Amino acid sequence: MFDTVGDAGVVDAISDAGRAQNVACARELAAIGELYARRAPDDDCERFSWAVDGHENVVAEVAAALRISRGRARGRLRHAIALRERLPRVAEVFARGDIDFRLVAALVTRTEVVDDAELIAKIDAAVARHATKWMRLSGPSVAERIDMWVARFDPAGVRVPGPRNDNRYVDIASTDAGLAGVWAQLHATDGATLEQKLDALAATVCREDPRTKAQRRADALGALAAGAEVLGCLCGGPDCAAPQRAGTNVVIHVLAEQGAVDGESQAPGYLSGHGPLPAELLREVAGNAKIKPLWLPPAKAESGYRPSAALAEFVRFRDLTCRFPGCDAPAEICDIDHTVPFPLGPTHPSNLKLLCRYHHLLKTFYVQWRDRQEPDGTVVWTSPTGHQYATKPGGSLLFPALAVPTGALVLPTDAPQPHESRGLMMPARRRTRAQERAARIRWERGMNEARIAAEAARRAERIAASYEPPPF
Repeated sequence: MFDTVGDAGVVDAISDAGRAQNVACARELAAIGELYARRAPDDDCERFSWAVDGHENVVAEVAAALRISRGRARGRLRHAIALRERLPRVAEVFARGDIDFRLVAALVTRTEVVDDAELIAKIDAAVARHATKWMRLSGPSVAERIDMWVARFDPAGVRVPGPRNDNRYVDIASTDAGLAGVWAQLHATDGATLEQKLDALAATVCREDPRTKAQRRADALGALAAGAEVLGCLCGGPDCAAPQRAGTNVVIHVLAEQGAVDGESQAPGYLSGHGPLPAELLREVAGNAKIKPLWLPPAKAESGYRPSAALAEFVRFRDLTCRFPGCDAPAEICDIDHTVPFPLGPTHPSNLKLLCRYHHLLKTFYVQWRDRQEPDGTVVWTSPTGHQYATKPGGSLLFPALAVPTGALVLPTDAPQPHESRGLMMPARRRTRAQERAARIRWERGMNEARIAAEAARRAERIAASYEPPPF
């Protein structure tokens, strides 16, 4: 690619590509902002209090168009609205490619608490003039520069971190094959308690257990989660004096081929939320698990609305996740949806799929979205703009037996189209989106105003304490 280009030309290519990337990102956010403005969800009074409101409908369109998750699409929309409605001067600088998304995201976040239109306009103009000089700064330094300008115009609008005690979380995610990572921040007392509990569980095995202390502590966390009081010893000795791990009522589902369980195949299994499970670990788990064959349904409909337990299990294992474009909500938290609503559409494996509650509500109430299901489980979605997106069932991609078509449906040709006034009721919010945002801003500004007042009072006390009246 660069065989005939000198060093200076390569550097120019780097600079040009970086600027082009910024311009493209700015154009993407501008287009998202335009779509939002055309949908005008804030003007839709009927849907103000809907759990899935007009704002979330735009999120769904963005997620499908970009093939990203709902969370990422929601973040894109947040930045697009801020650039369009609050920071238009920053948007102009971004559109020229002079700043990147990292800086734009910081500008949006650090100015969110300013709620006066005149003040945000002044801040927008000021930071737009200086933002190009901040590209080389680190994240904390960028925040300092932005906060300086916010404080100059609106001291109560400066973002201040919440109490450290509020920053608690536990995240669990897949890392390597067959492994999950755990990241957490707890109360110090809870951390100390967990530390002692893991050490105590890790010590319940005999001296011949082959694991390292670190491995025993990791396994002890799993035992603790399962409610066990001891950690099973792996020494394999017939005379092991260590107590064996007691059974629990915790259930997880692993999908696998029979040959892999029997040792005739090295095909991995699948653990929901964590992906492939190596064949060796699969067989280890299967040794202490209940093995149940997955029933493959016949190509015929069931009589009622609710699918039988066997049919529901098949649909969950065939799909594995929500079937809306870009959504990976696991089967455990999804509803089973009739693609063609019952009773016009039968309770049939070729007419059932998984939808998380959010996308189930979106399909039910925002009838501009259409979906069509193929016999192999493929679902073709048509968005309000007519764009089509196809999703394949996850289980059928991993296990060929689940990709076998379950039969074509014969549906009425004169079936009525769904209408906005269908009988179901959309769950309502306690407060509209605008009310929730206003409440968050009031709360944060109230904290800032109290802090500013307290600092002023302390300064006044220090001045009064240092004052000495002149002698007479």
